[in-house]
Amino acid sequence: MSEIRVIADRFDAILADMGMEKYTYTLVQSEKHELNVEGGEFKLLRTVFNNWCKISVFRGAKKGTADCNDNSEEGLRKLAGDALAAAESAEEDPCHDFAPDQGKHVFRQGVYEPDIDRFLSRMKELLATIAEEYPKIRILSAVASYDRDHWISRTTNNTEFEGFKGKYDVYLEISATDGESTTGLDYFEFVAKDLDTPFIEMADMRRHLQNTVNSLNPVAAEGKFTGTLLLTPDCVATFISMLSQNYMGSDVIIDGTSQWLDKVGEQVMDDRITVSLKPYDERIVSGERGTQDGFLSEDVTVIDHGVLKMHMLNLYAANKTGRPMMQNTGNDMVVEPGDKTVDELLASIEHGLLMGGFSGGSPGVNGEFSGVAKNSFFIENGKITGPATETMVNGNLADIFRNVRGISKELQCDGFSVIPFIAVDGVVISGK
Repeated sequence: MSEIRVIADRFDAILADMGMEKYTYTLVQSEKHELNVEGGEFKLLRTVFNNWCKISVFRGAKKGTADCNDNSEEGLRKLAGDALAAAESAEEDPCHDFAPDQGKHVFRQGVYEPDIDRFLSRMKELLATIAEEYPKIRILSAVASYDRDHWISRTTNNTEFEGFKGKYDVYLEISATDGESTTGLDYFEFVAKDLDTPFIEMADMRRHLQNTVNSLNPVAAEGKFTGTLLLTPDCVATFISMLSQNYMGSDVIIDGTSQWLDKVGEQVMDDRITVSLKPYDERIVSGERGTQDGFLSEDVTVIDHGVLKMHMLNLYAANKTGRPMMQNTGNDMVVEPGDKTVDELLASIEHGLLMGGFSGGSPGVNGEFSGVAKNSFFIENGKITGPATETMVNGNLADIFRNVRGISKELQCDGFSVIPFIAVDGVVISGK
């Protein structure tokens, strides 16, 4: 994978020969060592190599983009030609642009030389531990891989980013079985930069496994009531992502439909909530280093003790609206912990759900959401009373994050994000 600079130089020559004057591109070479497990047995170990190329070409106020997985000279010429054709047929829009000169930077992340034998041993250890400690769990599918990327981005503004990154990735699809009773599917994934910690101890895996076992023999909600959701970290991430898209994202700021259009600097959430995007946090395994617009990525805080600090605008949206750009693509979420244990949060809830997942359509422009609670449990008088099925939840995204009961001290760190449990009031819970 050491040829990427040679390929980039060749691509520059092709673009010069075609008369391209303004462009930005990224080339990626990737290598994946993949292990598949089905029904608790190892089925496949393979190595896969891949290439990916993307270019944006500018012709005056027109922009055209194309991508491919062929980095041969013929493939690169076709890629450039496709992007040029797209630019020539595009509508003029002077708001399209990319970053000024960001300099030349080399990034190294994670582990670039894998220990495949030890990786295999960790996976065997994980499967054996699950079989011994959680005998009702069925591993329907597992995909474990070591992924290595070498990438380079260049622009005609003289920016050059080059990156080397490697990580271990584990994805499990599980259910639980007890006699004739079987749960629905649960999924979870984590990434790691080393193999120092047994996998069973990572990313709150024991909770996932135990909750799946506890999901056997669920019952549906009776009637309708307004209660409290104790959101697991996965569910917190889902709801904050929906809220970000609905209230802070580029599209809703451009079209003016955001409920937070003019709320920067104002209190929009409970003052215990701080949400940041931190690609350089040591708990994030492969944080972004460059944005899609060609800027160096920065750690940013979008909600600071409940105050909206910025909208999450890319360069195009910033140019379109005259508002500040966020120098981050919107990944690598970190939510600050609270001062309560999960057990203390649970004990404080009179009626509600411990909610592990949400399945529903996109919220309305006003933030109203409605969907099915997945991998969830009823809470009555501070105790979990049993697993829930066919249970609906309805509420408003902005309202629930203003009506926060508490935030946990415990954090789930899965390599992608760092997130606590959050208990929120004022959600309608009902039978499906």
